[in-house]
Amino acid sequence: MIQAQSIQPATWLFGARSLRDFGDGFMAILLPVYLLALGFSPLQVGIIATASLFGSALLTIIIGFLGAHHDLRRLLLAAAGLMVITGAVMPMINDYTLLLAVAFAGTINPSAGSVSIFVPLEHAVLAREVSSIDRTKMFARYSLAGALASAGGGLAAALPDLMVRLGIVQLSAIKLMFVLYAIVGVLGGLLYARIPPRPITHQADKPAVQGPSRNIILKLAALFSLDAFAGGFVVQSLLALWLFERFDLSLSEAAVFFFWTGVLSAFSFPIAAWLSKRIGLINTMVFTHIPSSIALALAAFAPSLPLAVGLLLIRAALSQMDVPTRSSYVMAVVTEAERASAASFTSVPRSLAAAASPALAGALFAASFRAWPLLICAGLKITYDLLLLLQFRHLKPPEER
Repeated sequence: MIQAQSIQPATWLFGARSLRDFGDGFMAILLPVYLLALGFSPLQVGIIATASLFGSALLTIIIGFLGAHHDLRRLLLAAAGLMVITGAVMPMINDYTLLLAVAFAGTINPSAGSVSIFVPLEHAVLAREVSSIDRTKMFARYSLAGALASAGGGLAAALPDLMVRLGIVQLSAIKLMFVLYAIVGVLGGLLYARIPPRPITHQADKPAVQGPSRNIILKLAALFSLDAFAGGFVVQSLLALWLFERFDLSLSEAAVFFFWTGVLSAFSFPIAAWLSKRIGLINTMVFTHIPSSIALALAAFAPSLPLAVGLLLIRAALSQMDVPTRSSYVMAVVTEAERASAASFTSVPRSLAAAASPALAGALFAASFRAWPLLICAGLKITYDLLLLLQFRHLKPPEER
């Protein structure tokens, strides 16, 4: 009976996460198409992406403070409400300044990944609903469900093309997808509402990055920020923009491409867990990441669409294998008392760093240096991998000693 009660909230959370990532999946692809259709430049698209990521980072910091003093279920419902408002308001405005404000304050996610105010709340709820023995397995399933849903959302980005064939203007069709995004927020809110409320516990001592692992946490935070800054040059919206401008890719073709990148990324999670048991966490992170960056750099010079797509699919199959291994490594090399602060201190700087680069990428696109965002991303990520290996190859988690 106890087990059934603990599984049920996680089930609602899985469903809500899948709905949210489905919405993020199609919005990340449609956002640059929508903004270009409104007459905005690639630079302005990049600024919108930066505003969105920076706003998400700021809201995540605020959520981190509120989470200790408010019921997590209520905060998740508030976040779902913000998602509904974002989807309802975006298609109603054409003014760039207002769009920028909505992108900053709303939930539009140009990276179609787990960079949003929902993530720390969902992690906290999920962690309290499972035993320590089942936590890793549950988080792996949680990530897999979200990645598959995001892939399905990428495929749904082709719906406006289908609507165009039915006689609906493309701009109107994309606006209807914003309405679908709002509906997804409503459905997600209904699932969050099924999670039972929990009484708030007030702790006298708040975790801080001041324990024996302080130097480790600071180094990891700095390195992870470099990785995130690099990734910001090729967030999903900007990668879609590159494909549209470089190869004149259609919306339907882009949807199919991002569906398969999502599927490959999703199934790389369990493979990464399997591989890390054989070669170690740091080696798994580095030696899968470097080939993915090389594939990205080669794609920048690909003379044809099939070759570029092939290289980007190789990248998708490898680039996310550091996600579960990175989280596992951080939790393994700090003391148990420092785990909460370590998770927060290494994630928030990542979000802020990722917010800085899309505008720079947009400026490069606007100046017709279309290959440079991909090359800068690849170069910085390889630098990050080599520094990570140099700094932490001797600091092994307990299971590898």
